[in-house]
Amino acid sequence: MLKRYSITFWATVFVSVVCLSLVGIDVWRSINARSGQLQEMERLGANVARAMAQQADDTIKAADTALADVVERIETEGQSEAALARVQKQMAAQVANLPQLVGLFVYDERGRWIVNSRAVLSQAYNNSDREYFIYHRLHQDRGPHVGDPVISRSTGKWIMPVSRRLNKPDGSFGGVVLATLDIEYFRRFYQSFDVGARGAVTLVSNSGVLMLRQPYDSERVGGSMRESELFRHYLKQGGSGRIGSAFFPSFHDGEVRLNSFRPLEHYPLFVTAALSREEMLERWRRDTFTRMLGVLVLAALIGFFGKRLVGQIKLREQAEAELRKARDALESANRTLERQAMQDGLTGLANRRQFDVTLGNEFSRAMRHEDTLAFIMIDVDYFKQYNDVYGHSAGDEVLRSVSKLIRALTPKRPGDLSARYGGEEIGILLPNTDINGAQAVAERIRRAVENLQLPHRGSTFGHVTLSAGVATISPQRGIHLASMLVEAADKALYVAKSEGRNRVCLAEP
Repeated sequence: MLKRYSITFWATVFVSVVCLSLVGIDVWRSINARSGQLQEMERLGANVARAMAQQADDTIKAADTALADVVERIETEGQSEAALARVQKQMAAQVANLPQLVGLFVYDERGRWIVNSRAVLSQAYNNSDREYFIYHRLHQDRGPHVGDPVISRSTGKWIMPVSRRLNKPDGSFGGVVLATLDIEYFRRFYQSFDVGARGAVTLVSNSGVLMLRQPYDSERVGGSMRESELFRHYLKQGGSGRIGSAFFPSFHDGEVRLNSFRPLEHYPLFVTAALSREEMLERWRRDTFTRMLGVLVLAALIGFFGKRLVGQIKLREQAEAELRKARDALESANRTLERQAMQDGLTGLANRRQFDVTLGNEFSRAMRHEDTLAFIMIDVDYFKQYNDVYGHSAGDEVLRSVSKLIRALTPKRPGDLSARYGGEEIGILLPNTDINGAQAVAERIRRAVENLQLPHRGSTFGHVTLSAGVATISPQRGIHLASMLVEAADKALYVAKSEGRNRVCLAEP
């Protein structure tokens, strides 16, 4: 039967099969490339949303810390003229140190100013009609409250109010302590993200109020998002802490975007990073069109233009190289985020997670090579009293100063690690170091901190000092555990504390 068909027929069948196979393979590859492009952009949107949520949470938390401090001072020290003068200085310092703060204000139970960070009192402004004031008057909750954005009566700026309830000694409503966050501060941060010409980022409250959207439109700030597809989808997810994403048209301009959203960890807000689907697929469409055109030309002239086939293969290789480049860039960004996750944000030292990993590795290495492993546990003396006297922001500055000295005075060998162990405790891991070498390092750090002469009215020494415990171990398999080294240094630190502080004590062998 096969002999009945001419060579022309078989040539036609062969060419048809090859051409159809080329077209079919290219269509399949284009579909996969589209899926890969969407997945990559979804990861990008998720990372942007995570960064936005962390920034918003940290920004509000810093303001809330200042509020808690003011509430504690007023409820503890009262509202005498001298006490309010001290509070005012503290408030002014907080506003100067936190760029996101427009101001700090204290209102009595009738909405009148008691004290504020500007040292200017005017009874022309009464805030008893504000949403946050009414909320605290009606609720006993002592936690922070993030209100709807409003235009400040004193500055004329859009602000985000964060407030706490102030109680009288009998527990009744005594007023409100308010921190006003500058919407422009969030806007500048959101402008730093490249989400494309038609992308958008937003900050929305869990009640559906638009706090901020970039591209910015002041008329939309404070508007309702309750009827938007975005808000309905967020509610459908249950406002969980995991990142969600979905395609739907924008409530503002109708643009179809991939919306990646994430709730804030501590406050009733969530953020979204929205990437335009048209922009996401524009490059894919262009590449697909070019490739398909080449394949069609190749299929039509496959018997005559083998060179064109090579050219199309080269185009594909270039496209694959660009995809690999994009993948490598994403992996590099993920490695950078991983490194940041191993660092303490306040002190710049390694965090507890990195310390635990390094301790395990160095302990195993010391066991294999029969080396000595040393550990120094450092604690700032009377640190709680320092926070009580000077405030938590000043305490953070002390920790930063001490950490900077430790970085400068500790060895820089492979395996050496300085880490914030917890609170005001800092640990220094020194591989291949005996007890005398570790003691010398600890003593050098103690003297350097003492020589700083940082004032500390809550300390018996009158200035900031350190206590340290030093321990060493020569690990033996089946006998020692890594935790024994930390426990020994911690016990030595306890001895240094009990013997009067501002000293270095050695652990028992």
